[in-house]
Amino acid sequence: MATETTARGTKTSPRALARQRRRRSAARFWKQYRTHRAGLFGLAALALFGLIALTAPLTVGSDAQSVTNAPGRPLESPSAEFPLGTDQFGRSLLGLVVWGSRVSLLVGLLAAVLSVAIGALIGITAGHFRGWYATVMMRITDWFLVMPTLVLAIALATVMSRSLGTIILAIGVTTWPTTARLVRAQTLAVESRPYIERAKALGGGHWHIMSRHVLPNVMPLVLAQTTLIISSAILAEATLAFLGLGDPTVVSWGGLLQDAREAGAVSSGKWWYLVPPGIAIAVVALAFTLCGRAVESVLNPKLGVTR
Repeated sequence: MATETTARGTKTSPRALARQRRRRSAARFWKQYRTHRAGLFGLAALALFGLIALTAPLTVGSDAQSVTNAPGRPLESPSAEFPLGTDQFGRSLLGLVVWGSRVSLLVGLLAAVLSVAIGALIGITAGHFRGWYATVMMRITDWFLVMPTLVLAIALATVMSRSLGTIILAIGVTTWPTTARLVRAQTLAVESRPYIERAKALGGGHWHIMSRHVLPNVMPLVLAQTTLIISSAILAEATLAFLGLGDPTVVSWGGLLQDAREAGAVSSGKWWYLVPPGIAIAVVALAFTLCGRAVESVLNPKLGVTR
């Protein structure tokens, strides 16, 4: 196995060198990311919500979702016992908001990953193969771009069974076109570089070119796009749940807003039923957006994103 001699005369294996380069790259990324105050605020907010979601079974317990064992009276206003009041069944809204963070964050993350995976796959292959394949893929992408994303998601969620998997699929398969176009443009730029021609001349096949040369160069763009799409996915999940297309067996922030609407909280002035889940959705969406813009600025300083 080939090795490299360091300044002290010791030999280091290629794997160790790769690990060292990754550590140095991560350290440089974090050093630059820390200069973005908005990005740090978003990261701190996400860390807090992530901790709340992970510890929900310990802090509020699964009984917080139970309708039959509700500890309070329906639609109680905030008090010392119920800091955020109760819902129409007498359940603590604080417990429901905490428990709902698990579903909303999970759906947002998985839907964003699915969306970016589809977009990256289509973008890389369309940029690499070009010809009739690229033409067909880009026309399909254009069709999805001009169609209202929410309308398509509602149509898919309506015809399929009401479950979290349906929501994730509906959001993921309707939000990938922007990623596909961005990744294709980056792929075309990468494949125009001289080292790609050398790799092809040395016998590198399609899979080798796309996986070893193109994918590592578009990954920063994919990472930044993922953080930006997560906020849109969380908002889309809340919208679908608010429209009654979510999974009725689980508690989510959008589902709480739907329950508040059905209970007449808007007309009766029960603001505590609406405000907590609404603020949670807004804060998490803003946090992911701030993190995404900071990541974009670090990975592509030419964007000139403000700090």
